[in-house]
Amino acid sequence: MPVGDAGPATGTLARPTGPDVAAHPGAAARRALRAPWRTLLAAAGGLAMFLSFPGHDLTTLAVLGPAALAVAVRGVRVRTGLWLGLVMGLAFFVPLLSWTGIYVGAFPWLALALSQALYLALLGAATALTSRLPAWPVWAAALWVADEAIRGRFPFGGFPWGRLGFSQSEGPLLALAAYGGVPLVSFAVALVGALLAAAALALGRAWRAGAASAGEQRGAVRSALRLAALVLAVPLIGALAWLPLPGDSLTAGGPTAAVAVIQGDVPRAGLDFNAQRRAVLDNHVRQTLQLAADVAAGEQPQPDVVLWPENSSDIDPYTNADAATQIQRAADAVDAPILVGAVVDGPGRYISNTAIVWTPENGPGDTYVKRHPVPFAEYVPARDFFRFFSEKVDLVRRDFAAGDEVGLLEVGGIRLGDLICFEVVYDGLVRDVVDAGAGMLVVQTNNATFGYTDESAQQLAMSRLRAVEYGRTVAVAATSGISAIVAPDGTVVRSSELFEPAIFVEEIAQRDGATVALRLGSAPEWVLTALGLAALLWAVRARRGSAA
Repeated sequence: MPVGDAGPATGTLARPTGPDVAAHPGAAARRALRAPWRTLLAAAGGLAMFLSFPGHDLTTLAVLGPAALAVAVRGVRVRTGLWLGLVMGLAFFVPLLSWTGIYVGAFPWLALALSQALYLALLGAATALTSRLPAWPVWAAALWVADEAIRGRFPFGGFPWGRLGFSQSEGPLLALAAYGGVPLVSFAVALVGALLAAAALALGRAWRAGAASAGEQRGAVRSALRLAALVLAVPLIGALAWLPLPGDSLTAGGPTAAVAVIQGDVPRAGLDFNAQRRAVLDNHVRQTLQLAADVAAGEQPQPDVVLWPENSSDIDPYTNADAATQIQRAADAVDAPILVGAVVDGPGRYISNTAIVWTPENGPGDTYVKRHPVPFAEYVPARDFFRFFSEKVDLVRRDFAAGDEVGLLEVGGIRLGDLICFEVVYDGLVRDVVDAGAGMLVVQTNNATFGYTDESAQQLAMSRLRAVEYGRTVAVAATSGISAIVAPDGTVVRSSELFEPAIFVEEIAQRDGATVALRLGSAPEWVLTALGLAALLWAVRARRGSAA
């Protein structure tokens, strides 16, 4: 019996009792509510996925999301699949993204959550359509990757937060990132879930068959056992994938350099975290002077480079001599170049989120400008249109310009791959800096605008995936936390607390090896996406054939 076989009808599509096109818009919801267990199951699956992410860290629950969706939409109409996917999406994204509304109110938060949930609605419809194909768990898992690929690109460059793969910062599936990046990890999570659903459905058939059909019952039990074996095989493959990978040593794999991370903290959390811009700059200068004193006392090693976070100087040091003097004072004292996160005027009416290499000898030097400013946070597309929905858009007074160069910076003889804040979530931006020759990755971030929420932990989990994906140490420098040093196997070696100053100095190897994921690039995502879309086309043709 093939994987996911549902019995004699497998390979055909159930003919709907009435044409979908004629259904009332609310009919799908009403049909689902006639079998309320489907809606409740979809909601439970969304909550299980939420609990698998940082903040709750119940990593293994992630597979229950795809499992619940697969069971809920099994054999239903496409419109009902849309409804069930939407329910799951809302149950997942509303709590997951609650940090987005912590200081700006419920409307932007709920609007973002709804926009992301609509992608899961499409996934629910697609999964319903393919649920009668042979080997349907494979197609269901590929559709998850396709859905995440689209969500991560459209509109406005996409918002790939909450991908299944980012829930796996612990556990055996994490190693798969080194072979196919986050898309392969998402596929593995979804495949385990879909296989689990198939096993549960097979057991359900065995129970329904009972003594009336002993042969059918035995066949269903055997099918369930085979599927259960496959459920266990996927994480086993992930565990074996660790064997060729580098260990958790920060110093193995290349020449080392002493890297210091400074978390200066902010006067207060919230949107006005930087209302006292000079205080934020002074905090980072003060911590760097403390590091210099510790070096002089022999309590810390002499750093080769010092990393400051995003927004560590929201006073433009190119135009404000006092800010420049303070940064130069810190660089002179610590006798090492500082990577400063600054907001810089220009070009034109714009401002730029800029990383500046500031050396004791020459002051400001090479720069990197953030390539992917965040829509509605760093710039507002179609401002007049969106102001109709919320005047909060005018909290962004000046739009940030997008940089056009990859964030590879030579700092103190170290080739740093710099990513600013949310850029760590975008596969292509991270791949670009490693392709360019980065020996380690740096994430400069400011999470003060999200207060004491799970946002910082969720973002750190992404850095852990990236470390494994590219076999590079990742240094996270945050204004208010969580700052961290992540080893190439995803282990967090050092981390800070939220809203507390911190100083790290670690010897970090500058690696130049290439993981399988780096060599393959975006190919795994495109192949899996194509697989899902091909299954969708197959299902559409089969449905038309059965209706003819």
